[in-house]
Order: sequence, then structure tokens, then C-alpha cells
Amino acid sequence: MEDGLRKVLFDPTLGRLITVALILVVIVALVRLAQRGVAGRIRDPDGRYRARKFVTFIGYGVALFAIATVYSDRLTGLTVALGVAGAGVAFALQEVIASVAGWVALTFSRWYAPGDRIQLGGIKGDVIDIGILRTTLMEIGQWVNGDLYNGRIVRIANSFVFKEPVFNYSGDFPFLWDEIKVPIRYGGDRALAREILERVVHEVTGSYVEEARRHWKEMLDKYRIEAATVEPFVHCLVTDNWLEFTVRYVVDYRRRRATKDRLSRQLLDEFDATQGRVQLASATFEVVAVPPVTVRPAG
Repeated sequence: MEDGLRKVLFDPTLGRLITVALILVVIVALVRLAQRGVAGRIRDPDGRYRARKFVTFIGYGVALFAIATVYSDRLTGLTVALGVAGAGVAFALQEVIASVAGWVALTFSRWYAPGDRIQLGGIKGDVIDIGILRTTLMEIGQWVNGDLYNGRIVRIANSFVFKEPVFNYSGDFPFLWDEIKVPIRYGGDRALAREILERVVHEVTGSYVEEARRHWKEMLDKYRIEAATVEPFVHCLVTDNWLEFTVRYVVDYRRRRATKDRLSRQLLDEFDATQGRVQLASATFEVVAVPPVTVRPAG
């Protein structure tokens, strides 16, 4: 029995397993300590996230190197077996391999990055993490109107970047064009209505114009794209019921709903101050008469 115990204790395979386990424990402990140190020293959320990811990848690399070192004398014999098993593994793990390939593409192409607002695989939200296999989003929309969080965290396989269009709301151009339609009654002062609309939209959204112009210039240098107008403007359309003014403007993608609310409130205040010279229009229906109804008893 003592000989058997001695063989077990001094078995090279068991010794290597114990060595690998101890190395992994030490590496995990060091990685966690390093991540805590990074979190305490870096105040910027984006920089802190990237630093933590970098420390994690360094830990993966050191762990793989340590395991390869421990089993270095057996790697040659495993080459043929790994080659035979590789084909079967590749077939069985197609989705996993595609997700890893998606992660590599995201790493080097920057289709999106943590902090961007994207739509991927039919899901819209802010990217809060990009893992080797999955992208994690804080979802917006669905049962919540507007670009507001609904509280769900969604994890989407990275392979979707090869299968679905990737909509990035905040990539090279972190602004959106938005517009509101304002119906004005016929017979009012349409010149005053236009002046109010132009003045209010410049007051509310004018602060975005300079930065949007700078970003759009960078887009012109990078892509084959036309020079677009980022200044707010108003145009008018004659309809059967009212004059329809459309106010178009650029806005920070995170402030779209709040900006539309501010525009609407300020426009209502300005129209009220005109004392009836400018009035909003609406579709109204008036019943002028009801046709007579004759009731005849059966039988």
C-alpha cells in the first residue's frame, strides 16, 4: 500500500497537474489584484475598462505560456492527435469559431467599441462589454418609448457581425439628424411662424453645430461622401388641411428625446405669445346632423 501511495505521490502526470493548478491560482490572484489596482488609479470609465481588459488578456497569455512550458516535452506527441481532432472540433464549434473571428474583426476594425450605441441582430443598445464570444448591450427601446434604457442586459454572439448589418449611432459621427413636423393653421402669420421656428431651433440645437461640422469634415476625409448641411433649417409644405413646417437639425445621439422635448415646449410658449397670430392646426370633425332613424316592430 505504501508503494502504491508513493507511486501516486510521485507520479509525473499528477505532479504536472498540481503544478498547472497552482500556476493558474497564482495567475488568477495576480490578475484580480492588478484589476483592483487599475480600478483605483484610473478615473476615466473608458480607460479603466480598457486597462482591465488588457490585464485579463495578459493573464490569459501567461497562463497559456505556463501550461505549454509544463507540458513542453509532450507537445510533439500530441501534434497528430490534435490535427485529427481539430477537424471534428472545428465542425462542432462553428458558431464559437465564428464568434472568436468576430471578436478579432472587432478588435482590429473597430466597427463598434464599448460606449457606442449600436443596433445588432435586431437589438438596439449601448455596448457595455465586448468579450471573446459575445457582445453585451444595455438595451434601449422595446416597450420603452424613445432612446431610453429598459433595464435588460442582452448578450449577442460576435458571429452576428458577419450575418447582420451593424448600425452604429455613435461611431465616426456621434450625431443624428432629427426633425419635428409642426402644422400651422391657414390664415395666420406664416412669416412669423417661420421666424419663430428658425430662431428656436437655433437656440436649442445651435451648440451642436460646430462639433458636428468638425466631425463631418473628418468623415469627408475618410469616406467617399458628400458635404452635408449640419446647420438646422426649416422648410414648408402646403397640404389640404394646414401648412406643415418641418424643422430639421443635428443632435447628440444621447440627447435626441430631451432635445425634442425642449424644442416642443419652447415652440408652444412662443406660439402662445403671438396672441393668435400663429396657431397650431389639428384635424377636427364636426357632426352637423344625424339622419332620422325609423324603428319598425317585427311581425
